[in-house]
Amino acid sequence: MTDDAPAPRALLPDLAPWRASRDFRRLWVSGLISNFGSFLTFVALPVQVKELTGSAAAVGALGAVELVPLIVCGLYGGALADAVDKRRLILWTEAGQGLLSAALLAGALLPHPAVWPLYVVAALSAALTSVQRPAMDSLWPRIVAHEHLPAATALNSLRWTVGGVAGPAVAGAVVAYAGLAWAYVADVATFAVSVVLVVRIASQPAAHEAVKPSLRAIAEGARYAWSRKELLGTYVVDLAAMFFAMPLAVLPFLADELDARWSLGLMYAALPLGSLLVSLTSGWTSRVHRHGRMVVLAALLWGLAVAAAGVVGDVWLVLLFLTVAGGCDMVSGIFRGVMWNQTIPDALRGRLAGIELLSYSVGPQLGQVRSGGAASWWGVRASVWSGGLLCAGAVGVLALCLPGLMTYDARTNEHAVRLREQRAAAARRCRVGDVRSETEDTEPV
Repeated sequence: MTDDAPAPRALLPDLAPWRASRDFRRLWVSGLISNFGSFLTFVALPVQVKELTGSAAAVGALGAVELVPLIVCGLYGGALADAVDKRRLILWTEAGQGLLSAALLAGALLPHPAVWPLYVVAALSAALTSVQRPAMDSLWPRIVAHEHLPAATALNSLRWTVGGVAGPAVAGAVVAYAGLAWAYVADVATFAVSVVLVVRIASQPAAHEAVKPSLRAIAEGARYAWSRKELLGTYVVDLAAMFFAMPLAVLPFLADELDARWSLGLMYAALPLGSLLVSLTSGWTSRVHRHGRMVVLAALLWGLAVAAAGVVGDVWLVLLFLTVAGGCDMVSGIFRGVMWNQTIPDALRGRLAGIELLSYSVGPQLGQVRSGGAASWWGVRASVWSGGLLCAGAVGVLALCLPGLMTYDARTNEHAVRLREQRAAAARRCRVGDVRSETEDTEPV
């Protein structure tokens, strides 16, 4: 893309990774399909708990039961991703998620479903996600050129948000008019298709110097993360934003309080819709270099938008502010991902992705517990707006305490420069090897 490109075109997503990498295309489509199904279950599961218990705290407890598996399996999954074939790890965890969705379907078909199996499935699903996600996140830099990583991050965000918008919107209609079971049926089908696509991706074995999964390996990743204060800042800012301002657990009750039960699917879809709008206009992100400042600004605006959604009493304004919040969250996510992918060495990517998982997964789970508990004590809307204000305040304090994050510049950061030079040298060696191979093939016998 040139500097004199027309403004509308300059905003469109950069498709260079899609054109250059067949494995990127397959993994992208696989994620798009399975994400759509997962978001169906994402809406159906808390609705089922709400119908069976009528308790906001019980819905929030879904986040609590997912917390331990996320922490334990996320850290171990990161070490595992550095030690085994990443494609195989993704394949088996994807198949396992499909089996768990089948278990939810079987339970929904019972005449009198029990509540406890829903918590068991939620915990097991969190465990599989925690094992898979570090392998997935550490795989992208292997199948995408270094200079294409910002565009790949934006395209991956687009993949997630398309499912995040379509899944909840469809789930709201399916659950209301066809029943919970059909949402689970669709989820099982999407996992089956996704597995077929992942099978066709090239093998991604561990590096020769890879260490076996162990507490020592996990500790090595943690020490590296601690030494990188700008990376540490991205984790902490996102953790604070999600803990204080994640409103998902109380959305079924907020829809009831606003006398707009029809809007529940739209509420769940509003956050991903905002993310989708940012992803569709993400061309500008490749021209930003001070990623840390964008992470902080986006997290601050996320909190303020969530607070506004809790204050207003009109359902359409609630949907508007939730959409704005989703857009801010996506901006933060894009620049966090670029910082991670452009600066972390390949041998440590899995373990760092496991730590990263804690920030963007544990935060929302704890946030569900916080918002559900606050709603039980002070009311649904107070839970939402107070969390948003606490988020804005916490992010502001963290910005003052993390100068390394605020001054980060991809053009001059030593880790980004080193990795960029390593990737360029590797590319030159590959080109030289190709030329020698062609010369040998054409020499007369």
